[in-house]
Amino acid sequence: MSVTADSTFFQWVAFIFQEYWPLFLRGAEVTLIISLTGTIIGFCIGILIGVIRTIPIDQNTPIVKRILFKIVNFLLLCYIEIFRGTPMIVQAMVIYYGVALIYNIKLSTFFAGIFIVSINTGAYMAEIVRGGILSIDKGQFEAAHSIGMTHAQTMLNIILPQAVRNILPATSNEFVINIKDTSVLNVIGVTELFFMSKAAAGNNFRYFEVFLITCSIYFVLTFTVTRILRFFEMKLEGPSVYTIHGSQTVPEAEFKIVDRGKH
Repeated sequence: MSVTADSTFFQWVAFIFQEYWPLFLRGAEVTLIISLTGTIIGFCIGILIGVIRTIPIDQNTPIVKRILFKIVNFLLLCYIEIFRGTPMIVQAMVIYYGVALIYNIKLSTFFAGIFIVSINTGAYMAEIVRGGILSIDKGQFEAAHSIGMTHAQTMLNIILPQAVRNILPATSNEFVINIKDTSVLNVIGVTELFFMSKAAAGNNFRYFEVFLITCSIYFVLTFTVTRILRFFEMKLEGPSVYTIHGSQTVPEAEFKIVDRGKH
């Protein structure tokens, strides 16, 4: 397909997509890989920090342990506040060029992109996880401790499974945000979707047509990911119709509950 100066807007859109679809595809692939990997690593960071920041410390705790906990908690709080309080585009510039300047290490742009998205997501997920843990009734902590379970056992077997289910919508939202925010990584040369779109636009100087295609690709990515994650959220919520067994010997004691909010 060829175009001329008299070609219509839609002809230009079709021409650009036909000519540069490998660039768009490669950019979308890099965007998804970085955002997905960064979200998973950030989620793990958030779980670790969230658990550490909710460790119970009271007057019966040894003084050395209390001091150590306060130091660790202060450092983690600094990490959270710094990465939540500064834009990712600035973090990308500082980390990528700072590592090269201070340590004389040239990071690959792809690895740098994953690292930046991961630690940025980890700062947000740390507070999301902490909120999810604190949302669990304190009686469950007390019940677990009363039967001799340690804090780690309580978290692993009782609290975290419930907290993760509660924070799944927020985690899904972080993934969608990361898909869009990877566009800022073009400042350090990451060949994600926005970077590839700039390259395609520069060849023809048809910026509106190119970025209209880019906008559509971002929308398809986020819309699809949102629907997939919502499907998993509904699976974790359990069935909308279930039976409560009031008696093992009297069938009449059983009755069904229907959650009409799901219909």
